[in-house]
Amino acid sequence: MASEFTFRITTTRFDEDYSPSDNSRITTNFANLARGEHRQQNLRNALTMIDRRFNDLAHWDNPDRDRYSVELEIVSVAVQFAAEGEDQEFPLLEVLDIHVLDRLTGSRSHGIVGNNFSSYIRDFDFSVRLPAASEAAGGFSVPADFGELHGKLFQHFLDSEAYQERFTVSPVICISVSTSKTYRRTENHHPILGVEYEQKDPSLTDEYFGKMGLSVRYFMPRGSVAPLAFYFRGDLLGDYTNLQLIGTISTMETFQKIYRPEIYNANSEAASIYRPTLEQQDYSVTKIAYDRDERSRLATEQGQYADAHLMKPHGALLEQWAADYSDACLVPVG
Repeated sequence: MASEFTFRITTTRFDEDYSPSDNSRITTNFANLARGEHRQQNLRNALTMIDRRFNDLAHWDNPDRDRYSVELEIVSVAVQFAAEGEDQEFPLLEVLDIHVLDRLTGSRSHGIVGNNFSSYIRDFDFSVRLPAASEAAGGFSVPADFGELHGKLFQHFLDSEAYQERFTVSPVICISVSTSKTYRRTENHHPILGVEYEQKDPSLTDEYFGKMGLSVRYFMPRGSVAPLAFYFRGDLLGDYTNLQLIGTISTMETFQKIYRPEIYNANSEAASIYRPTLEQQDYSVTKIAYDRDERSRLATEQGQYADAHLMKPHGALLEQWAADYSDACLVPVG
């Protein structure tokens, strides 16, 4: 059944000249920055923030804090169906790939792929399917198989020839902690990731990523004011070099400062018992324009797009494929 569809990977350089493609999911962090009259200045400022944060964390043998530069590529993954038709190809997901340029040695090393995570099916699940299930139940309700198709497609992609020919390590997704949960600081401290926080009550997002085969840990790096959620497949502390982890931290912390400044650009550090909130008033804003309300509206529109161009024409095929797919890689949470 898997022969009924394959994956196609394309990449786009993310720099100050970046312009989103027609197929790009426009609510992504990077696409949001590249719109409007200040698009180039937005991109330039964001990339400068990333480089500064990287050099701050990679401070050894780097006295002037200018040794490294981060290069980003958007990795776009399309699913291609064997059956001919108008919707033969669908933009499945987008992530970021990182390279690090060492200006001292001239070497260029590969960072971690993943980082930001963008998915039309995720928009469909959270913006179309979940509200419909809750409305039908007369209150908040999560379908029993919520996120399973998305999770299985993601794992199938990671195991595919298309992924493994291009990437040698498993991805790490790094996003904001949940505003509906409370996090507690532990005594565990990693030299790069920082102090670890724990959260014993998995959020819906934790469960959703668990169906993608990803575990989660929460760390607040040195110089940060709030923990980040790291979703990974394998060993977060053992599978990656210091520079690879720093690349992910510097990139995703920058994005979070831009569109969740109440949490990640707050003027005080997270307490030992910490509940994030967007109602926080004591925070600083960046010089980068960002429209949070528009992002929420577009997520709904893109969920509807996925319904029309993926689920309606290919839903039966995908559901049959998912029913036959092994559940062995699903990660339990809680």
